[in-house]
Amino acid sequence: MAMIKGLEWTFDTVASGYDKMRPGYVKELYQEIFDYCPIGEDSSVIEVGSGSGQATEPVLSTGCSLVSVEYGERFAELLKDKFAKYPKFSVVTGKFEDAELEENAYDLIFSATAFHWVPEEMGYPKVFRLLKNGGTFARFANRPNRDLKNPELSDEIDKLYEEYYCKFHNRKQQKQLEFTEEQAEEIAMIPDKYGFSDIKYSLFHRERVFSATEYTALLGTYSDHIAMEENMRREFFSKIEEAINSYGGSITIFDTIDLELARKMV
Repeated sequence: MAMIKGLEWTFDTVASGYDKMRPGYVKELYQEIFDYCPIGEDSSVIEVGSGSGQATEPVLSTGCSLVSVEYGERFAELLKDKFAKYPKFSVVTGKFEDAELEENAYDLIFSATAFHWVPEEMGYPKVFRLLKNGGTFARFANRPNRDLKNPELSDEIDKLYEEYYCKFHNRKQQKQLEFTEEQAEEIAMIPDKYGFSDIKYSLFHRERVFSATEYTALLGTYSDHIAMEENMRREFFSKIEEAINSYGGSITIFDTIDLELARKMV
């Protein structure tokens, strides 16, 4: 389902479930970032929208100083506890576009499945201002697609989305499509409008398998699902679980992870 603007608040209501159910990112992605932008003990880094820190520790483990800018107060407290062993980790609670941060001071700014919440015309110029000359912006996101190997189950779930989700949000049903290289390239070129150069992108793939209850627990961390009326959401999730159990008891999610890299050169 497409992201609905204005639902940023919903994530903070499910911080513990988000931490449990949302996936991290593949090690090859981080290796590509570090090949492009070597990070170590002398490096200063910002993460935009850390959530519960699915993308944070691989960067922290380089020994860098890392500032997490996180809008959700519950997430901010979770992050402080989760990464308390890292003395050079700190959290700024608030929206990235409002946060007061030193300009021309950071080697890397990265955002994992979060930068779409930041208005483009505010986010990219601010990233550019905060980065040192030669610094890197890394934007990446997980793009899940349900059970390509089981179209009958997917069709059943689509019908339930039409009946519940689309009815609640007053939206037309949109067929779930696999994220494409063309879409990654389009996102990768956005920084070009704001003075960045040396732009590149990559795609990574993986599969995840869920039981019926695990899958609805995952759906319960999505902003547009959290926003649904509670009784409707419960019935919706129950029907999804019934559908999965009627088709063997598990569902496979096929993830495409896109990484976009750009450099500040002035």
